[in-house]
Amino acid sequence: MSTALQPVGMLSPGANLGAYMQAVNGISVLSAEEEKNLAEDLYYRENLDAARQLVMAHLRFVVHIAKSYSGYGLSQADLIQEGNVGLMKAVKRFNPERGVRLVSFAVHWIKAEMHEFILRNWRIVKVATTKAQRKLFFNLRSAKKRLAWLNNEEAEAVAKDLNVDVNHVREMEGRLAASDMAFDAGSDDDDEGAYQAPANFLEDRAADPATALEHHDTEQNSLASLSAAMEQLDDRSRDILQQRWLSEDKATLHELADQYGVSAERIRQLEKNAMKKIKANIEA
Repeated sequence: MSTALQPVGMLSPGANLGAYMQAVNGISVLSAEEEKNLAEDLYYRENLDAARQLVMAHLRFVVHIAKSYSGYGLSQADLIQEGNVGLMKAVKRFNPERGVRLVSFAVHWIKAEMHEFILRNWRIVKVATTKAQRKLFFNLRSAKKRLAWLNNEEAEAVAKDLNVDVNHVREMEGRLAASDMAFDAGSDDDDEGAYQAPANFLEDRAADPATALEHHDTEQNSLASLSAAMEQLDDRSRDILQQRWLSEDKATLHELADQYGVSAERIRQLEKNAMKKIKANIEA
């Protein structure tokens, strides 16, 4: 080849897209004979340098395909990068004995990688999962003759051309026309935008008056039962439970032992017995 090939690592569309395009366009196009010789060198002898030359000579073709997907609002550099992955997969699998040029074989692999990237990144929620949906996603916009919604006749014509159900056409048209919306309102949203956030339309079960009243009554009954059970204890046992469990600054066993002039083990026993009495009084 007459033009020296740059190392693959130096050709990155993410660094400077303009410089990248200029660089790949400066790489010589392979003749049919040169391509066949390199493909055979790779296929039969696993020559990695031959694989590099095949990839480099077809980078311009990936750029050409990536431009056809510019209408999806995604980074062209990212599309090219994904397409390059598809190109490398195609080169690895290319059989020179098939009698076709590499570019004809590689187009499927390049587009497949770009399609996957677009479907993953075009929307937060994936818009196409089935074969019919994927076909419509990449063909419906070009099949439409005008910006307005399809009428019945147009929808049926598109469905017939793409060999899909007309209901799938309608569904995908709606998906393409929709837009992503954040679940919660953004910090810079005005009052109207904040009100329309999906989070505001969820049912707040805690706000149900009957449920709130039930929780309040249960809490009040529990407190009343506990208070009545505490009144059945002697003063020392009541004070130990109060300081051990009902105060913000809970006392330790040793602190209470010093206060009452007994051992910590004795305080633990008194606490345990008081707990049993409380439980018995509440369950009675």
